[in-house]
Amino acid sequence: MNGVSVNKIVEKMSLKVLNPEVDVKSRKVTTADVNRPALQLTGYFDYFEKSRIEIIGTVEYTYMQRLSKEEKLEIYGKFFSYHVPCIIFCRSLEPDEDLMRIATESGTPVLSTDYGTSAFMSELIYYLGEALAPCISIHGVLVDVYGEGLLIMGESGIGKSEAALELIRRGHRLVSDDVVEIRKINKHTLVGTAPDITRYFIELRGIGIIDVKTLFGVECVKEKQNIDLVIKLEDWKRGENDYDRLGLEEEYEEFLGNKVVSHSLPIRPGRNLAVICESAAVNHRQKKMGYNAAQELYRRVQENLKKSDDDEDEG
Repeated sequence: MNGVSVNKIVEKMSLKVLNPEVDVKSRKVTTADVNRPALQLTGYFDYFEKSRIEIIGTVEYTYMQRLSKEEKLEIYGKFFSYHVPCIIFCRSLEPDEDLMRIATESGTPVLSTDYGTSAFMSELIYYLGEALAPCISIHGVLVDVYGEGLLIMGESGIGKSEAALELIRRGHRLVSDDVVEIRKINKHTLVGTAPDITRYFIELRGIGIIDVKTLFGVECVKEKQNIDLVIKLEDWKRGENDYDRLGLEEEYEEFLGNKVVSHSLPIRPGRNLAVICESAAVNHRQKKMGYNAAQELYRRVQENLKKSDDDEDEG
């Protein structure tokens, strides 16, 4: 079953396991949604989503303290019969003995954090949303250029890694070479990372594998990056492709249903790909800020034509 193990959540969120005899590795979380079981603690279990992580804050904790022992045994027994992935107590709140016993008997991990409830829930939902997001792997290079995530694509051997290396030497940061794992965080955001086994390595034909982190320093690498722009490298052949020279109309590349602005760059000897990629990144950022150079040029041309027509009419 796909999902994130409770053990990985414990490690990532620095949680304390209150019943270590329970196996946290086999428990899987399959949804990024979490639940504060206030209604369930009152005995209302209709529409209870048992696949969610259960979060106990001050409100739930103080209510539980007011219950009699008989009420606790009844509610806890029914609650843990649903086999929720785990239950987490925030603000270092300590569960009572009855809860610990019934949770342990049902094999449910009981965890604790000193974080405030709202802050912890926000961080946990963000982590789970990323970890459980739909994911694909593509052939390409991902580089952070001036804060913009550039995904460089093209046929094998066309020069993607060489372009990335030149960008790194110019002060930009490598995310992944050769294979990029793309996750759809939401309908607006795609995040790219490198597979663990190839993280921070670049393959250069004729030289071999180089370790960017060791060779250039930690300031030249990045673990993950939003994908903002796609650069597709193509062999330039005269007359075969009509490349965009103005940029009035945007082209897009689609990943997991999300569209990303794309540019096709013809490769010829003597072209400085690193400078072109830098210019593309800055131009894309400028467009996001509301200024489009192509549209400004078009506006000036139209105004000049209109002015010329007016001058002819007056003449």
